[in-house]
Amino acid sequence: MTRLSVEMLAADTVEPITSAGHAQLGIAVLVGIAVIVLLITKFKLHAFLALTLGTLVLGAVAGAPLDKAIASFTTGLGTTVAGVGVLIALGAILGKMLADSGGADQIVDTILAKAGGRAMPWAMVLIASVIGLPLFFEVGVVLLIPVVLMVARRGNYSLMRIGIPALAGLSVMHGLVPPHPGPLVAIDAVKANLGVTLALGVLIAVPTVIIAGPLFSKVAARWVDVPAPDRMIPQRASEELETRPGFGATLATILLPVVLMLSKALVDIVVDDPETTVQRIFDVIGSPLIALLAAVLVGIFTLLRPAGFGKERISPLVEKGLAPIAGILLIVGAGGGFKQTLIDTGVGQMILDISKDWNIPALLLAWLIAVAIRLATGSATVATVSAAGLVAPLAADMSTTHTALLVLAIGAGSLFFSHVNDAGFWLVKEYFGLNVGQTIKTWSVMETIISVVAGGLVLLLSLVI
Repeated sequence: MTRLSVEMLAADTVEPITSAGHAQLGIAVLVGIAVIVLLITKFKLHAFLALTLGTLVLGAVAGAPLDKAIASFTTGLGTTVAGVGVLIALGAILGKMLADSGGADQIVDTILAKAGGRAMPWAMVLIASVIGLPLFFEVGVVLLIPVVLMVARRGNYSLMRIGIPALAGLSVMHGLVPPHPGPLVAIDAVKANLGVTLALGVLIAVPTVIIAGPLFSKVAARWVDVPAPDRMIPQRASEELETRPGFGATLATILLPVVLMLSKALVDIVVDDPETTVQRIFDVIGSPLIALLAAVLVGIFTLLRPAGFGKERISPLVEKGLAPIAGILLIVGAGGGFKQTLIDTGVGQMILDISKDWNIPALLLAWLIAVAIRLATGSATVATVSAAGLVAPLAADMSTTHTALLVLAIGAGSLFFSHVNDAGFWLVKEYFGLNVGQTIKTWSVMETIISVVAGGLVLLLSLVI
């Protein structure tokens, strides 16, 4: 066989992506995302089904054989659930223990007893940030709303002055700080270091939550002045309990997984020798699985036992904690399947090839992609997992810190301007008794401030580390 014929054969079997290929893949991405958006917003289809169908459409338009597209989707779904499914489950169990034992109420009541006047918005953002560490956003909202409404009514505070800081604390934790599902999926997709991402996430979260919470709440209270709706104040968990866990024990339990994961990151930096016994020990105890499992096991003795929960009540509590996350797991898994299909059809490489010719930082590109998907689908989780799949190739040549910042850029973009296609928008609207316009002027603007401030801080950090 001549050299020419060998080169021709190679060209036939491993055809490089041409400009036409880029165009087809670009159209495939737009059509796939459009199908997902249409199914979620117009036909009110569950995000899991929408992501599944959108993935198949993406594969078909990209010219991939149907069986290959299905294989990519199921592989991505399985890998994603295997990577973060157990962590989501453990986080849900810990959140349920925190709520039902009265531990969350104990933290809230203790902080509020020591705060008043101008300090109250700062107390609310502190409460939401601490409680928001192990809780999903929706669970945190349901947990904190009674406190927000009671404080606003009894202390004669503006509802927005108290409510916005609480919502900001929960939202920032949800979008930027592991072990929340979005950041965990992005960490897995771009192969970032969890400890470094957690540390940088907390560093960025603090100024972000201050600006979007207590500071913006002053403006929001002037824009929207509404009383706390009495009809939305449900009974608190601790009102049915004779005893509840102490403040110190509850706080220590919540912070335990964070401390363990940060300790691993610190040891990785200081020791920097995978073969040493110390680093191997911290690699185990600082892994997300062990850190969250330890918090759950400790919580049995620090949260449930003091609240009077016997052995017979622990198993039903775990079951109740796991039930609500079935939908979340499926959405996250389907998002992982969508991500894998993007990669296997060459979309990730296409983004990498095209972006080389752009004078735009990779972190800004990641933020913009997440913003676009967030605006289209309304789901921060869908935006995070989809954007992570698209920009994963950009992380190949990045340092450890910049890979972590890539995750945070995606997380920041995924929070941009929540509006009518976001379930969180309606949750806030109904709980606070607002109309659509008032919800946009408060909640939607707050989410945009979080996204822009966090995205800006990510870019600034990338210049100095």
